[in-house]
Amino acid sequence: MNKYVRKNVNRMKGYTPGEQPSDPLIIKLNTNENPYAPSPAVGRALEDFDFTNLGLYPDPLATKLRGMIAAYHGCETCRVLAGNGSDELLALCVRAFVEGRGKIGFFEPSYSLYPVLAEMHGLRAIAVPLGSDFEWAMPDEVDASLFFLANPNAPTGIMYPMEQVRHFCERFPGVVVIDEAYADFAEANCMSLALELENVIVLRTFSKSFSLAGLRLGYAVGAPELVGAMSKLKDSYNVDRIAQTLGCAAFADMDYMRSNCENIKNIRRHTAAELEKRSFRVFPSQANFLWVEPSGIEAAVLFEKLRERNILVRYFPGPRTGRCLRISMGTRAQMDVLLGAVDRILQLK
Repeated sequence: MNKYVRKNVNRMKGYTPGEQPSDPLIIKLNTNENPYAPSPAVGRALEDFDFTNLGLYPDPLATKLRGMIAAYHGCETCRVLAGNGSDELLALCVRAFVEGRGKIGFFEPSYSLYPVLAEMHGLRAIAVPLGSDFEWAMPDEVDASLFFLANPNAPTGIMYPMEQVRHFCERFPGVVVIDEAYADFAEANCMSLALELENVIVLRTFSKSFSLAGLRLGYAVGAPELVGAMSKLKDSYNVDRIAQTLGCAAFADMDYMRSNCENIKNIRRHTAAELEKRSFRVFPSQANFLWVEPSGIEAAVLFEKLRERNILVRYFPGPRTGRCLRISMGTRAQMDVLLGAVDRILQLK
């Protein structure tokens, strides 16, 4: 162990992101990226971008972008904070709302970054087990200062009803962060809670529905006091000039984003129906991925067999998650290749 490194950092494993292969022939269905290009408006904004301005710092407040986001959600700009992806905003929530010996709660299973954030700050993680079918199973009391609530959840894709979420937020003594990375693929969302309740923050990202995972851009909406506290702790210039420019272009073309999401939802329905025909158990998803339990083959084996055929999906070992695979939605053609590969693998067993 390195004697110069904090003890808890030496002990922790760190977050493991999904594999990013360099081979363009690999079908990537493992990291919930959007298979379609961002809005053409983003391309035009990039072409028109004056590279000589890169010698100047960006607007530290991302004023134009925050104004557009605030107008869209019908709130004041002081309720919005832009960030270097929603991951930065999650980290800011830990730094702003949890004291040195505090606790962070989250469902288990959920986004695997949550316990890592607790570890890196030397805080206690309170994992609340979901039900046997990964359904909502919140106890009457959760002893934590901060609760991360992914809705729709990852890796399951299951959406929790807003009234259940509201009831929990109203009685939770700390801050509830509703991580809505996949909200644009869902039939509902909890943004109204961030505008009504003083202890709720909703996070959104440009990575999924806007097809801008490579840009690293997200935003938080909540009470001015909470957003103001997070703003004190952010990096001086946390959203660069290019990200602000392209983010504004993407946000100005909401029709493209919505159309893109509808296309992916149609592919999700088609893929789910096809997997169910193969006797796979497909959990109800409101995200841009499916959480499935294979039939006739173990999830770990199917994961490796697909990998041998240059198709990447995500496998999470463990007693709760090890029987399932998470499959991101690609194009219709990519999903048909996946289904064909599944058929061939099952026939060889």
